[in-house]
Amino acid sequence: MTAVANVMDVLDGRSLDRVLAAAPPSLSERDRALAAELSFGVCRWYRRLDALVAQSLRKPLKNRDRDLQVLLLVGAYQLLYSRIPPHAAISTAVEASRRLGKAWASKLINGVLRRLQRDQGELAAAVDSSEAIRYALPDWLYDAICVAWPEQRGTIFPALQARPPMVLRVDLSQTNRGEYLRQLVAMGISARPHASVPTALVLDIPLPVERLPGFARGLVSVQDAGAQLAGAYLDPRPGQRVLDACAAPGGKTLDILQRAADLQVTAVDRNDERLRRVDENLCRAGHRAALYVGDAARPQDAEWGRERYQRILLDVPCSATGVLRRHPDIRLLRREPDIVGLAERQAAILAALWPLLLPGGRLLYVTCSLLPAENALQVDAFLKRHADAEAVELPAIPGIRSGRGVQLLPGIDDTDGFFYAALEKRVTV
Repeated sequence: MTAVANVMDVLDGRSLDRVLAAAPPSLSERDRALAAELSFGVCRWYRRLDALVAQSLRKPLKNRDRDLQVLLLVGAYQLLYSRIPPHAAISTAVEASRRLGKAWASKLINGVLRRLQRDQGELAAAVDSSEAIRYALPDWLYDAICVAWPEQRGTIFPALQARPPMVLRVDLSQTNRGEYLRQLVAMGISARPHASVPTALVLDIPLPVERLPGFARGLVSVQDAGAQLAGAYLDPRPGQRVLDACAAPGGKTLDILQRAADLQVTAVDRNDERLRRVDENLCRAGHRAALYVGDAARPQDAEWGRERYQRILLDVPCSATGVLRRHPDIRLLRREPDIVGLAERQAAILAALWPLLLPGGRLLYVTCSLLPAENALQVDAFLKRHADAEAVELPAIPGIRSGRGVQLLPGIDDTDGFFYAALEKRVTV
């Protein structure tokens, strides 16, 4: 029942992370974990599950019975993608229909799920003839990825459906990766070094952060390997003034502070609640930054906008299409028209912050998107409008060249999907 309510909240426009965070305290840890697993799973496979269920319905359910539709998808997910015994998945779904006050639907629920159990091969063959449905992607996003990455699509699509690994970033100012790996092994925790990101360790099995040696003092942080490149590409130098303009949840802010001494870091985010997470991340590791609630597109309205900086990290709001494996609800929340609005906001933030960068300074433009409109095309347009800006070539390992930046692709680089472009301001004589 909890998973049904969670998915319905996502369909109403709420992010799954927020929904799960609002779970009632009375829910046991076991039930909370199961609800999260089912909620993530249904969001990840929603379109495919919906297509499979539709084949066994004589007619679509009415809108007032959307809860039954979601209940069917939860049951279908359990049958196809979980270790829950089929009889338990079916009986639980039937009982749930009664708890919803719709006992009349119990036979319908039972019949649809039993057919799916019995004929799943036949039903799957019918729906999987469409690659977009097979990978549970909306048509617009499937088409956009095919156009942008025709040679890599065969690897990207399965990777977006995979369960993401738990990745650690080792603070190299306190230890080295090899030494920390030895600490993990000594505790019976299996991990491997990331092939191309020198700060990253990939855990074989995710585990609570409390079990990680040194986590409480910032020795390691949980951060995708692709996101760990931000600090290296920004390349802060001791004593510099640094602006992290869209800082939450603070993983990149902490990385910056751990890379050089005596940095004067200002972290800005529009959301007060999210900014508190930045503070928590920094406090855990014994670091501090000047924190401001504010709009990165309107620095003129804020105290932090009167300063000038040698480094600016701009991890802009984006479609998040590169992190679908971690946030599968994005496939239900994001719409094609959103991309135009996001690109406009990205351009506005870039234009607003560029005057805050000192000559000779570096602005690192970052997205977790796979779409050129937010990435290479955005940077190209900015360079055409700003004669005092030049792109600095970044290492493309991991990643591939994309316009004047570097694109990381899921399934190819053992990372989430990220785009990076380093823009430096020319020194005029």
